[in-house]
Amino acid sequence: MTTKRIKLENSEQAVRLLGQQDALLRQMEADFGVEMFLHQEPRSGELQLSIKGSPARVEKAVKRVRQRLAELRQTRDEPDRPEGINLDAPPLPDDGLYRTAYGKIVRARTLNQQTYVDAILSHDMVFGIGPAGTGKTFLAVACALRALESRKVHRIIISRPVVEAGEKLGFLPGDLLEKVSPYLKPLYDAFYALLGPERFRMWRDTEVIEIVPLAYMRGRTFEDAFILLDEAQNTTPEQMKMFLTRMGNGSKVAVTGDVTQTDLSEKVTSGLVRIEGILKNVPGVVFHRLTEEDVVRHPLVKRIIRAYDDWDKSQ
Repeated sequence: MTTKRIKLENSEQAVRLLGQQDALLRQMEADFGVEMFLHQEPRSGELQLSIKGSPARVEKAVKRVRQRLAELRQTRDEPDRPEGINLDAPPLPDDGLYRTAYGKIVRARTLNQQTYVDAILSHDMVFGIGPAGTGKTFLAVACALRALESRKVHRIIISRPVVEAGEKLGFLPGDLLEKVSPYLKPLYDAFYALLGPERFRMWRDTEVIEIVPLAYMRGRTFEDAFILLDEAQNTTPEQMKMFLTRMGNGSKVAVTGDVTQTDLSEKVTSGLVRIEGILKNVPGVVFHRLTEEDVVRHPLVKRIIRAYDDWDKSQ
């Protein structure tokens, strides 16, 4: 048995070489009778593809991989030939927004959701406001991945306010990612459903998808990125201003939240509540409201939301 390693330039090249959900990698393993796996050197951060098997089979596999890398470099250097990251997927239907790693087509399920999606695709800053279950975050994540795969952006930045941001985070065990993971789990779920866990972890580890707690955004500028802020009702007005001014050239911003479910103290105004009054007349900024009619979870969720609305009105 022998093992050979091939250095890859970046995560984008790895995705194009190995295919969606490593489909091309698995095919090459079957074709050449070898084991192949991608790993990242902890010190240098460089990506390496390891090929393990009998010497003759490894040589054949290495030759094919190098040939494929040369083809990818030639395609990259040719002008006017942009290619999506998901090279093997068939074309989307007219009403399709994104094809998941499992082959499922993501599409708007109500007319209002479609208007929301159209706003994200055609504007640089969109606020999606509505109750739980309306798809505001899931559809925004799908739009972000669509923008990434079509090369309209180079990375995705995802953030959520940690209500206990500051002192309490420091006492939690683990590194920063481990500290904030419980707060970001709903966003992880959306990416798992769309990308699959393996691809999401690889893109997260190589910062094609970067997770930035809101409290740690100050001083940064994100260019050529799709920046998503979820649970924005839990931002203060100062945090909202700080977040929106992180936007760099070539970037898009989607902000989602439910103004009826703020976890802030009663004395603190929600940044999401205040921002519409501040930006309502700013060109290029869109506020879109989703309602109980757009709820796509269990039918009981729609009834629960309606019951709460009725109760609030009676009070």
